[in-house]
Amino acid sequence: MRRELLLALTIVLAGCTVPSFGGSGSDHPATPEGGDTLGWENGYWYDDSVSVTTEDGLNASEREAVTARTMARLERIREREFTQPVPVEVISRAEYRNRSRGNQSGAAGPPADPWNDQVWESLLLIGEDEGSSEAIDNTLSSSVQGFYSPSRDRIVIVSPTETPQVDRGTLSHELTHALQDQQFGLNTSAKTQDTQLSTDGAIEGEANYIQALYRNRCDGQWSCIANPETSGGGGGSSSMNPGLFTVIIQPYASGPRFVDSIREDGGWDAVDALHRQYPNSTEQVIHPDRYPDEEPVEVTVPDRSNDEWSRFDHDPVGDTVGEASIFATMYHNNQTDADRYSYVSDPSEGWAGDKVVPYKNGSGGGGYVWVSTWDSEDDAREFAQAYRAALVEEHGATQPRENVYVVPESSSFEDAFRITQSGDTVRIVNGPTIEDLRAIHRPQ
Repeated sequence: MRRELLLALTIVLAGCTVPSFGGSGSDHPATPEGGDTLGWENGYWYDDSVSVTTEDGLNASEREAVTARTMARLERIREREFTQPVPVEVISRAEYRNRSRGNQSGAAGPPADPWNDQVWESLLLIGEDEGSSEAIDNTLSSSVQGFYSPSRDRIVIVSPTETPQVDRGTLSHELTHALQDQQFGLNTSAKTQDTQLSTDGAIEGEANYIQALYRNRCDGQWSCIANPETSGGGGGSSSMNPGLFTVIIQPYASGPRFVDSIREDGGWDAVDALHRQYPNSTEQVIHPDRYPDEEPVEVTVPDRSNDEWSRFDHDPVGDTVGEASIFATMYHNNQTDADRYSYVSDPSEGWAGDKVVPYKNGSGGGGYVWVSTWDSEDDAREFAQAYRAALVEEHGATQPRENVYVVPESSSFEDAFRITQSGDTVRIVNGPTIEDLRAIHRPQ
């Protein structure tokens, strides 16, 4: 997932404490005494009016005024100061797609990533009929409303129309990222899928949380610009992979509740501290009481392949998918009736750690070994049973041998699977045929 993608979807903050605020409208000097101050930016106080017309979009000067006032308002909410201006560009969705594909050196689509293909295939979310790079690109191109680029210190808003429309929630969200970057830095080093999502749980969670606080003031105390009548993205495109989308939006859904819990316990100082110690698993974001003490287990997968199969030359050699992605597997394979945005289900809760190690052979075949460990033997059994049920019920798998399942070619997950449980550990081996299972990972 792209680091500069920092707004996929606005999620309603269920269960968060969104406080009310006092009125505004006090008189202020045109320029604060002593220079810049909280609540004033680039000539605008947080409660100033702006003279703009939104029906035909915002021109450059109108956008500059709205941006300055929004920055001043975010300073009042977050109690942190912007240190420099933030350029804001507005483009159409078609232009966003063109730019996104233009980043691939003129290629028709993103480059293939067979290593990542196996990771997503293990989750039963992206099948062999679609590459993971293509699926991610299509899903993001349909859902992104805007992004902040730390490397360029600028914001790009994706307008729902050809005229430069600006959604005030999107603007406040992305400006929050600029404020985070100026105050704390956004140069993260997450290496696994799970730590990317958990890091974003803090970063995106704070931005969505502040966006909700901003929306609350617009509903009562502040005069705010009208939002466009039509919204860009949101998950309606036929090119969007719904299972993948559930994974991508997890930080935006679980993150605000996580940040709300942290702020309730320790105020904005505790939220500041999140930028010094991000949560290191989606388990911690989904269950805030487990941050920061419940560390994930570091899982290792021994290489037991023969000469026909080998691991990829990839760093790291394996990926950790984590609780949120496993929830998406269970939700989109009908193994839970939990709410889509809760990210809590019986088969995924109790996760303690995992590692997916992709394999390849000389003829272009792929496979993987996925080892997961759980809080208890019962948790491991529940996950293994749900995964087996997904193969049989959703993908038509048969069981020719004990612990072995074969998915027919009518499914995009056509392959052989060996699923074994030993105590609190579950091992899933995948390959094109039953014979390949032993060649990829010989039973101990």
